[in-house]
Amino acid sequence: MSESGAETRAPQDPVPPEEFVQAARLAPDHWLYLADPAWQGDGPPPEWAVVGQWRSDSEGEIVEWEDNEDYRPSPEAMGWPEPADDVDRAIQLATTGYGPVEDVTSALARTEVAVLVTADGEPVSASATDGTAVVPVFTSPRHLQAAGQLGFERMPVVDLLGRVPSGHHLCLNSTAAVSMVLAVDGLAETLLGVVTAPSSTATDG
Repeated sequence: MSESGAETRAPQDPVPPEEFVQAARLAPDHWLYLADPAWQGDGPPPEWAVVGQWRSDSEGEIVEWEDNEDYRPSPEAMGWPEPADDVDRAIQLATTGYGPVEDVTSALARTEVAVLVTADGEPVSASATDGTAVVPVFTSPRHLQAAGQLGFERMPVVDLLGRVPSGHHLCLNSTAAVSMVLAVDGLAETLLGVVTAPSSTATDG
């Protein structure tokens, strides 16, 4: 409260854009929610896509901001770079909860990956941050180049799986803003299912 008794916003509250200021004047005593910039659905966004909300007082002035504890920031809100390709995009969306994990394997089935190799031509073995044994693979030149000037081979993932050492997973784009570790068990069947699935349903006639 100010000395005059009027409510004022806390200094740390986000500054409302002009369109929210105008909306508040037309809707006194209301809560006005701010959706994540990536939300594109019809109607009100789900709770997890709402950053928070401002409250207007009886005079139509914004006086309060309330954070949403259930908010999931999108890749755009996280400030991540534009995805390098479809796999990169699917990983970003799946990691933030804005897309299904199945989209990652769907995109992966339709692209070749670059796998780092040893001097003997075998896939390089590495360790993820949690200690999981992985084979690093890259789906775009951007992420491959970020790994350094190292030897690599390009191939479909289904061709690589037979060369992955026992007990290893795949680590997709370890140099990207966000990467993903995939178990190899059953992955070949999943990828082949995507490739052989019909692209559209035949119509009667």
